[in-house]
Amino acid sequence: MARANILNTRTINYMELIGNGKLYRVPPYQRDYSWSQEQWEDLWNDIVELRPRAEDRHYMGALVVAGESDREFLVIDGQQRLATLSLFALAVIDRLQAVADQGIEADANRERGRELRNRFIGEKDPASLTESTRLYLNETDNPFYQDYLVQLRKPINPRGLPKSNRLLWECFLYFRERLQTADGLESDGRDIASLLSETLARQFLFILITVADELNAYTVFETLNARGLALTTTDLLKNYLFSLVRVPADLKALQRRWQALIETVEQARFPAFLRYHLLCELPQVRSQRLFKLVRERTKTPQDVFELLKQLEGRAELFAAISDPSHSYWIEWSEARVFIRELNLFRVRQAMPLLFAAWELFPRAEFVRTLKLISAISFRYTVISSLNTSALEPVYHNAAKAVIAGEAAGPAEVFKEHLKPIYVADEKMRQDFALLTVSTRGQRKKLAKYILARLEGDAAGRACDPDTDPGTIEHILPENPAEAWSETFAPEQWEASAYRLGNFTLLEAAANRTVGNAAYADKCAAYNKSAYVLTKEIPEMAPEQWTPELVAERQRQLASRAVHLWKSDFA
Repeated sequence: MARANILNTRTINYMELIGNGKLYRVPPYQRDYSWSQEQWEDLWNDIVELRPRAEDRHYMGALVVAGESDREFLVIDGQQRLATLSLFALAVIDRLQAVADQGIEADANRERGRELRNRFIGEKDPASLTESTRLYLNETDNPFYQDYLVQLRKPINPRGLPKSNRLLWECFLYFRERLQTADGLESDGRDIASLLSETLARQFLFILITVADELNAYTVFETLNARGLALTTTDLLKNYLFSLVRVPADLKALQRRWQALIETVEQARFPAFLRYHLLCELPQVRSQRLFKLVRERTKTPQDVFELLKQLEGRAELFAAISDPSHSYWIEWSEARVFIRELNLFRVRQAMPLLFAAWELFPRAEFVRTLKLISAISFRYTVISSLNTSALEPVYHNAAKAVIAGEAAGPAEVFKEHLKPIYVADEKMRQDFALLTVSTRGQRKKLAKYILARLEGDAAGRACDPDTDPGTIEHILPENPAEAWSETFAPEQWEASAYRLGNFTLLEAAANRTVGNAAYADKCAAYNKSAYVLTKEIPEMAPEQWTPELVAERQRQLASRAVHLWKSDFA
């Protein structure tokens, strides 16, 4: 990391951080306060445990600020911690006031409260006599913080507060309650004050990183891996974009539209969404460069709103592709089946092509594109387990061709761009014949899906893996009885049990009945089954089940799979 990007990096305690007239401002459109009781309890427990150990120190992580002057700083990362510590300080001051009101060392405790307020919350300017606080929160939270919490005023209707304001109030109440009921705190006020003035102020340490601007802050985040660095790419992008818009009406419009966008794609998934959006145009967009790319390409308010317009046009589709139950697909069952498959296969690299196909292909051709990507993904990722990092540039080029009008439909997309990642039939057959699939966790859904598709093909009727009541039967049981050692050596049990050729669908009641039974007993159940592939097992192996028969059955299933998961254009 270049030293030129960092003005100062040092370890500092809370007293030094907040003292000497320093002022910290959270950018207006930084994310709202979001800590909850889990984080409040952690902080409280840390304070209580540290109190009797005056020589010990507690590390609170890194704070990243941009220096606007030698006394004023913009909080790039750390506003959640700073806000919570300020609320703890206010709770201490409030508790001292309550003790004084009870007549316990009234003058001394009021003096303690005033000194702590001046030191940790704010003080009156000696010239203007107006009170200024050391911390200013974001646009949503600062009015409530200043007008109610700093003034120790109870809001008229706490339940009607915006969520982040309500969390601020509940945090204050949490600490106030703990201070009132904690064991070992004398009621004269000295111990209460010392929790703030000594334990928190002197024993809690931070790494304070002062950077030149938000771009350099991002360089810090890329390099520094420390507890407490919670600012996301989404936060940085939001702060930057909002910093370019100055007109109040435009800012309000941007805030509304940004909020709707984030609600659609979700905060945590926004960087992925933005990256796939950029991949429609740019090759090799790395997650670490998102902020820099946007900053390079977005310089004016007009650029901001143009980017927002483009993102809004793709946001709903991005959310729908990740959710087969999305309203997009309610009356579009021919698309939903492939959306479900892409999610089961965990396919994300094709998103730029899906954006482009959605915007430029007729509805039927978009569905054929979904089907094509599903077949490619099943062969490439699920069966052959090839390197998925090779997929992104291929789908980027395909998306670019669609947007440029060079590929008018999925047939051209396949022939000109996707054919290199389409696993050939013979390799597909060979890899499928060796496939093993766990039937635990997420992989169980994959196994059920494969069996249902194979059964549907064999029976000539739909077999929906999500609604079909059949269960996965292991012909060689997962936990075989000793009798199975006559045909399978014990060292072969685990390997053979999870071969796809050892799986079949079976009615749930029959599956419970046969359990770990001998093969002959299982065959009786198979003969009564309604599943075509299951009824074929006793015909194929009337007397015993062996590793050779597992392999043979899997080869037969592989031949069926090759034509079942196939491109329409191959």
